[in-house]
Amino acid sequence: MSPYNMAMTIKSSFAEDAEPRRASGGKPSATPIVSETQGNPGPSSAPKNNRSKILSGEEFASDKSIDLSLRPKGIAEYIGQARLKSILEMSIAAAKSRGEAMDHILFYGPPGLGKTTLAHVIANEMGSKLHITSGPSLERPRDIIGLVHQLEAHDVLFIDEIHRLSRVAEELLYPAVEDFVIDLTTGKGHATRSMRLPLPRFTLIGATTKAGMISNALRDRFGFVLRLEYYGLEELASIVHRTAGILNVRIEADGVEVVAARSRGTPRIANRLVRLVRDFAQYKEKTSVNRALAEEALNTYQVDALGLDPTDRRFLEILIDSYGGGPVGIDTIAATLGEDSNTLEDVYEPFLIQRGFVQRTPRGRMATPAAYKHLGRKFNGLQLSLEFEEGEEIG
Repeated sequence: MSPYNMAMTIKSSFAEDAEPRRASGGKPSATPIVSETQGNPGPSSAPKNNRSKILSGEEFASDKSIDLSLRPKGIAEYIGQARLKSILEMSIAAAKSRGEAMDHILFYGPPGLGKTTLAHVIANEMGSKLHITSGPSLERPRDIIGLVHQLEAHDVLFIDEIHRLSRVAEELLYPAVEDFVIDLTTGKGHATRSMRLPLPRFTLIGATTKAGMISNALRDRFGFVLRLEYYGLEELASIVHRTAGILNVRIEADGVEVVAARSRGTPRIANRLVRLVRDFAQYKEKTSVNRALAEEALNTYQVDALGLDPTDRRFLEILIDSYGGGPVGIDTIAATLGEDSNTLEDVYEPFLIQRGFVQRTPRGRMATPAAYKHLGRKFNGLQLSLEFEEGEEIG
């Protein structure tokens, strides 16, 4: 069998298998691919309650239709991540001048900071098709084969949650991203035959919130490994102002500041809060949003001045009121709070640590002076003078 006929056979087999999967929301089909399938997330990969949907960086169904209209088309429109943008601008310009595909890129960082948006921006800047899928949806070899087979020269392939690729899919992807070939095997037993088919040069963009879970072999195949940082207040204010304009919401400058300050450094949350404020203003029959109305709206949704919600505040209250500021083990906090410890570590604790409310010590979690101040508690200063030896966490 010739390489061409073998490829057509595999493509036909994939197409027959793909039809029922598309009907049930399976792996993406036509180009450019825009896959809505995110696989079956693990127990702690997404928030578990409605409260978290407001202040979570994870993307929900309600975000997707809105995000399409809010995404910047070019890199000049993209707000924030100045260092990362300068690297991408130079790389895009160089690749276009040579008429080549960009080098492979791995984006990592907390959810909601713009990894998918950057993939769209890069594809637009390169004038290429964007194919989107996710690690959990690439379960079998035919998933990878069918995906890379439809790529054209200079296309951009975006794999979200790339740390969740199966081992088989990951190993099949290695020659595709390194040598732009795909290894095919046909037949069984003594009739087994292996061959390599060439692929057009494309750009792989991987995105992950857990860079430590990516194997070294896969990480080494990316030309750029770039971290997205949390956004500052000025950058978030610019995003809130831009989003309000697109959604036809009149927000005064002081109202913009309120929304930006409560967005937890995350553009996706900022966009979500703008929509909530818009709905609240419409309910109150107000034509514009000022500071007072923005504060009233977000207080109604239980988002406080620094972006903490009731569970965040309860976490700090337990540390301070029940355990004297700590140190205390995360399992003890989880039991007192009535939450799963993995959920606390993955969903709640990162922001509290990032904002300087909680410290991790060898013996457990401790509340900082900032936490006392935010809750209106008196800080006696003793905690800062204590030195802890290595030992078991309390609880």
